[in-house]
Amino acid sequence: MKILCAPLRFAIFLFSVLLVSPAAHAHVGSKDVFEQVDAGPYKLYVTIRMPTVIPGVATVEVRSSGANVSGIQITPLPITGEASKHPPTSDPMERSSADPNFFRGSLWMMAPGSWEVRFEIAGEGGEKTTSVPVPAVPLSTLKMQRGLGITLGILGLFLVVSMAGIVAAAVRDARLEPGETPSPNRRRRAVLATVGSLVFMGLVIWGGARWWNVEAASYSLDVYRPLKVDPVLSGNVLDLHVHAFHPDSERRARSNNDFLPDHGHLMHLYAIREPEMDAVFHLHPSLVGAGDFRISLPVMPAGNYTLYGDVVHASGFPETLVSTITVPGDMPGGALGADDADAHPQPLSAGELGSSYKLPDGYVMVWDRPATLTANTAYTFRFRLLDANGQAATDMQPYLGMAGHAAFVKTDGTVFAHTHPEGSAAMAALTLANGETGDAMAHSGTDMSGMDMGGAAPLSNAVEFPYGFPASGRYRIFVQMKHGTTVETGAFDASVE
Repeated sequence: MKILCAPLRFAIFLFSVLLVSPAAHAHVGSKDVFEQVDAGPYKLYVTIRMPTVIPGVATVEVRSSGANVSGIQITPLPITGEASKHPPTSDPMERSSADPNFFRGSLWMMAPGSWEVRFEIAGEGGEKTTSVPVPAVPLSTLKMQRGLGITLGILGLFLVVSMAGIVAAAVRDARLEPGETPSPNRRRRAVLATVGSLVFMGLVIWGGARWWNVEAASYSLDVYRPLKVDPVLSGNVLDLHVHAFHPDSERRARSNNDFLPDHGHLMHLYAIREPEMDAVFHLHPSLVGAGDFRISLPVMPAGNYTLYGDVVHASGFPETLVSTITVPGDMPGGALGADDADAHPQPLSAGELGSSYKLPDGYVMVWDRPATLTANTAYTFRFRLLDANGQAATDMQPYLGMAGHAAFVKTDGTVFAHTHPEGSAAMAALTLANGETGDAMAHSGTDMSGMDMGGAAPLSNAVEFPYGFPASGRYRIFVQMKHGTTVETGAFDASVE
């Protein structure tokens, strides 16, 4: 904090506020978690607004449906480690007086890392427990506002001068009889005492400033730094070299070789051509060595691409690793992998895409667009797939274990969120939070799809995604649904107020 001189930093510390920049962990630019949870007969739409500093207070909002809910208790605890076995006392959520199906509560998130919010639900369907994972990390600090700093500095100076005046008066006048005038000797002693008190208080303030600088430096070590990625493109073979993060404590360290499979893959990689966002690829590199993800790229239009790679660590902590590559015009390309998808919508400069997107095989994807879109508001975004005759598609299949996948991307690159019908939390982290260990998942290779969609019941041609835009501006939404053996990717534009 460098707004005022060092002697005032200690006073400033008492009122300082540390704020987090747009989140770059699970999702770039989206710190809040949106999740749809089924807990037996209870259905919850959960919104967790994470604090902007750790320790800090998270706000939890729940809208219930299904069986009637009489009360909800919430508890924060780490997903893994010894502390996960000793949860603190739960806190009751407050039911809205205007809407009996809406609950609100708050929780302290005490340390950085991979946490869960545990919900204990009581109602006509009995008692049920479920958990939603949340990444808790500070990302940066914010300097104090100059006006507030100046005000506090003036008040601090006033206190120092006042204290010196009190000391001077005590030495000069404390032992005088009423009406007696202080002697020259007492006046000299008062001056010396005043100077001494100012020196002493200056040393105290200097020591406080030194202490604050140490605390600030320690806190800065907890500020989130995404794993560094070095992309190397040789022919059409892309290697993503992920560097481990090794600070001075194990608690802050992050490995480049402890990833859990999420929907059957260790990384979900979105490659989006910039600046027009007129080519997007959903790819799945393989881990061929510690920190080395590799994939043979399909045929791609030449240009500059931003790469967003979603991974989940063994602790349940999700990260989106961001890098860029340039695809040359003469790059040889192969075919898309079985689980891969691509789309080539019109450029951003050609105008805004509407609520209906025609697909290459004649199918149409439709967005049931809300009347208005505002930032920091929880929505359920609904998309439908129609066949070439305009009828509801009947040959729907799960894509990577889910009814669909969506990526919400702000056109300036400051927001990227890869979400599912369950919500914005990674399925690997959701599975960890609800009981299965990371070691068991890693060794079993389970895809943690979160649902078995290959049963007898046919899939609907509609899919819904809970999400809320974190900031105003223009976004492009990419949605994947599968019918038969074809993975379709629709593209839609959204202007957020």
